[in-house]
Amino acid sequence: MTANDGPARRAWPRPARPRLPAWLAYRVQRLLAPNAGYRRLASLLERWEPVYRVFTAGEKAAKRELFGCRMCGQCTLPVTGYACPMTCPKQLRNGPCGGVGQDGTCEVFPGTRCVWVEAYERAERQGHTADLMLLQRPIDQRLWGRSSWVSYWSSQDDGLWTAAGDSARPGIWRPPRSVPAGQR
Repeated sequence: MTANDGPARRAWPRPARPRLPAWLAYRVQRLLAPNAGYRRLASLLERWEPVYRVFTAGEKAAKRELFGCRMCGQCTLPVTGYACPMTCPKQLRNGPCGGVGQDGTCEVFPGTRCVWVEAYERAERQGHTADLMLLQRPIDQRLWGRSSWVSYWSSQDDGLWTAAGDSARPGIWRPPRSVPAGQR
């Protein structure tokens, strides 16, 4: 980047290449799957704000180092091959833009691989390409900086993406699974 790129371009996230191998990330995800212990931990963290802040700072440091995480609070790593779509300069959560180079490079940062090319290759190596077909719902901007692990363990993020085979209505118009049927 040069000084002439302007403040807007400097503020864009750079596509990040995950440091944790996908096979290991998928295995760790199984260890972190919600259970009674994690639900209890999430409940305790939500009640004790100072401890929650320390926990979230640790999550932020670990996920930034391993995945380039931007702490959107609505983590899609499990369904994007553990490549963070929020590192896309355009923050596209449902696939690449039309500017991906033939060699898989980002149009905004030439010479850098597109996050979505990385996501596809990682998911493909692990047999998870079907996950990439799940439609990501629009991000709730109020959750930036919040712990996605706590949200995951307490089921607050149920409905972040459409379920496999969901085709009745486009996912962004379908209410989250946590909304009772009478309130839809």
